[in-house]
Amino acid sequence: MIFSPPLQQAVLLRRYKRFLADIRLADGSEITVHCANTGSMKNCAPAGAAVLYSDSGNPARKYRHTLEAVQVAHGHWVGVNTARPNGLVAEALLARRVPELTDFDQLSREVRFADSRFDIALSPITLASGKGGPDQVMTYVEVKSVTLGPGPNEPDDGVIAFPDSVTERGQKHLKTLMQVVKDGHRAVLFFCVQHTGAQAVRPADEVDPRYGELLREAVISGVTVLAWKTSVSADEFCLQTPVPVRL
Repeated sequence: MIFSPPLQQAVLLRRYKRFLADIRLADGSEITVHCANTGSMKNCAPAGAAVLYSDSGNPARKYRHTLEAVQVAHGHWVGVNTARPNGLVAEALLARRVPELTDFDQLSREVRFADSRFDIALSPITLASGKGGPDQVMTYVEVKSVTLGPGPNEPDDGVIAFPDSVTERGQKHLKTLMQVVKDGHRAVLFFCVQHTGAQAVRPADEVDPRYGELLREAVISGVTVLAWKTSVSADEFCLQTPVPVRL
């Protein structure tokens, strides 16, 4: 995901009302930017931190600028715009960069299954059958943005957690992913780890214990869980390397 023009740097003053943040620009002026993140952004919004922001160039927007990344504890960068991960993962899948997810002919976005809507659907996966004909199997991919890293007074162990607040929606997605498997299709939970210090991912049981329970149940049920670390810079965000998931 290349940014043209590149993202600009500023200083975070505060994040408030969930979707707003005040930042100080290089010339000393202050503006309010859109913060596209529904989570708590725990450990991701320290006052005085360096930030990267984008400019839509649209003067008709009430808040034409968007907060994209924040420099957090231990010098790492975190992508905080939760609208980015779906595009990052789709971009990597279309480039056939994720080895586990290359056997598909078409990628669709925002696809409904039962009472849930998944971020990505891959179709079809062709499997050789005993009669020589293909069996069509859909792959449903739910993407999660993972950003909860250690705070400034915690050791920099590289283990990034999800979620950063209780997520009933995330719990529902796990249940539906298990239903996908029961119905004979493939289900994938894809952790897009927007934290440059990431070395592994884990469920944040201390934040949402029910999510952790369902995640482990989903793995036992046959749901595939993948996690990839994202590079973050003013010029480009990119799905970089896989990291292990610690259950």
